Amino acid sequence: MSESAKRISTLIAAWIKSWKVIMQNMGPPQFIMSVFFVLICLGTILLTLPQASANGETIGLLDALFTATSAICVNGLVVVDTGSAFSVFGQVIIMILIQIGGLGFMTLGVMVAIVLGKKIGLKQRLIIQQTTQATSAQGLVRLSIYIASIAVIMEGLATVILTLRWQDEMGLGQAIYYALFHSISAFNNAGFALWSDSLSNFIGDPVVVVTVIILFVTGGLGYIVVVDLLRKRSWRKLSLHTKVVLLVSGILYAGGFLVIFMLESWNPATFSELSFGERVSAALFQGATPRSAGFNTIDIGSMLTTSQFFIIILMFIGAASGGTGGGIKVNTLTVLLLATINTFRGGGQIHAFHRRINQETVMRALAVVISSIVCVLIVALLLTITEDMLEEHFLEVLFEATSAFSTTGLSMGLTDDLSPIGKVIIIVTMFVGRLGPLTLAFALANKRRKSKIGYPEDNIMIG
Repeated sequence: MSESAKRISTLIAAWIKSWKVIMQNMGPPQFIMSVFFVLICLGTILLTLPQASANGETIGLLDALFTATSAICVNGLVVVDTGSAFSVFGQVIIMILIQIGGLGFMTLGVMVAIVLGKKIGLKQRLIIQQTTQATSAQGLVRLSIYIASIAVIMEGLATVILTLRWQDEMGLGQAIYYALFHSISAFNNAGFALWSDSLSNFIGDPVVVVTVIILFVTGGLGYIVVVDLLRKRSWRKLSLHTKVVLLVSGILYAGGFLVIFMLESWNPATFSELSFGERVSAALFQGATPRSAGFNTIDIGSMLTTSQFFIIILMFIGAASGGTGGGIKVNTLTVLLLATINTFRGGGQIHAFHRRINQETVMRALAVVISSIVCVLIVALLLTITEDMLEEHFLEVLFEATSAFSTTGLSMGLTDDLSPIGKVIIIVTMFVGRLGPLTLAFALANKRRKSKIGYPEDNIMIG
């Protein structure tokens, strides 16, 4: 082992040891945030190594930090091309970071503990509950096993399918590697691809398109939903969470397909040279991928302004709670819509599928949405300043800010041209987007403080 490698390993060991002492006194939200921070730092160190670069020279600290953050936050935004800038070693590091970020470090920790015969303590169970967003603290170890099993089965089957599809073009060895990388990236809604144009070459390929869609849709629905479906297999027996996620997600996927298909059919820059089947495939894929997947089969920058703005809306909504995607989540959107409809109807209980939704859930949903909107607007404002963007390019800035915050990874082309300060802003945004709303929601849920002072009620005019 070289001297530099020894120094890096010593540094990593000392860092882990110091953080282990600090984390013992942390609450679950702070613990989750700290672990993600440490993983990003470790990934940055590894990606900075010359061995991680395709040309044998380091890609630089800032670009390595950007890539590591994007991978661990399962975002997909890149400032250097994954397929050409990184060696196999670097790509494997990215793949591992994606798996940890999407599957959850506590789920992986449970698997290791089970193999080593270790017991899972109360604090570990609380952290598992928050990282998986489970509604109950019971059966969390069993849930972690289900999660790991689902991930292995889905990614394994997809790897086999994509290997068979690509082996004639690439050879068996490379086909297996490409299939595994894109299966992990898709299932975890990361959006990293080994082709510079993402999956544009496979716009009319049903095997690739359908396989990738199934992967990121399943990951986006969330492990809680998948486990609930496997256990109960009856709509009547499903939990309210599962019913809401399936219904609203279905509406959003169908709506995304129809809107993109109708709008882009008038766009010569995207659909003019495509057959009807390819148009359907492209619209189906592009209508679903903004929900946090990050892949694309048509150039986002060439789409109509209306389509781009519609994608911003889909990115902001994101996937489902407990899944590998980001955004404010379909659950949050549903709760606020139900509360709004209920207000228009004159008030009363907020309910769905004959189940009442309590006021605390509505307030948490409102807090997540308001904080998310503020974050996106602040990031867009900062990027407008740092990137010296003119008024006609504001949609690119808003698109980039929303994509980073919602961990989607789509871009209209601004990512490649970001300034150093812009890269730092996006790095922080990806980190906040991955952990912010989640941590905020649980912090609000777990810290119930009753005021010791009773104030007289008064009115504020609304509307």
